[in-house]
Amino acid sequence: MAGLELLSDQGYRLDGRKAPELRKVQARMSVFAQADGSAYLEQGNTKALAVVYGPHETRGSRSKSLHDRAVINCQYSMATFSTAERKRRPHGDRKSSEMSLHLKQTFEAAVLTELYPRSQIDIYVKILQADGGNYSACVNAATLALVDAGIPMRDYVCACSAGFVEDTALADLCHAEESGGGTALALALLPRSGNIALLQMDARLHQDHLDALMEAAITACKGLSKVLDGVVRQHLEEVSVLTSD
Repeated sequence: MAGLELLSDQGYRLDGRKAPELRKVQARMSVFAQADGSAYLEQGNTKALAVVYGPHETRGSRSKSLHDRAVINCQYSMATFSTAERKRRPHGDRKSSEMSLHLKQTFEAAVLTELYPRSQIDIYVKILQADGGNYSACVNAATLALVDAGIPMRDYVCACSAGFVEDTALADLCHAEESGGGTALALALLPRSGNIALLQMDARLHQDHLDALMEAAITACKGLSKVLDGVVRQHLEEVSVLTSD
């Protein structure tokens, strides 16, 4: 897809957003009663479901458990109907395994695992509808699910993508922008400290452009943290009303 189609002369994107604007984010917590924590999140047309179990005793081989901290187990999958292309998506395929590892690395940087030695925390994330920014939606949904489970974290983990179109840095890419051929990165940030939990980039980028792309992603993550905080506060208000009744 040509760059001209992705960004108009007036600076508007395909969906009418300006370059730094986020897609609309909507989320709900406690969507599953059986899990310790759960959340459903929509980031634009990308929809993700996250479920958390634990902390609990390490399952399987005892050699997997760590004496000084919890083990974080992440599993990522995509629903068969999540894209226009209807294909079977086995759990063990390379893309899913890679995404599961990225999620594990992200939350190991945020969860206070040292509080739960010799235990395990399971995070399961499923993409129900894919329209770009799958990793970001998964991280943001899993963050809400961990909060719902009452698992202590250093901060919210907020993730967002950013990319270049015609030397303009765009935040929170949709599928058309991701597949437009430009360089894109995904960033997971702990907003209060400014620490980066994960940075992923799968194409070459000139060093002169890195700062602009990072700034767009960091600004977007900080904006997302306010949205997630609003979701958590609204959920707490709803719960307090229900318990008081």
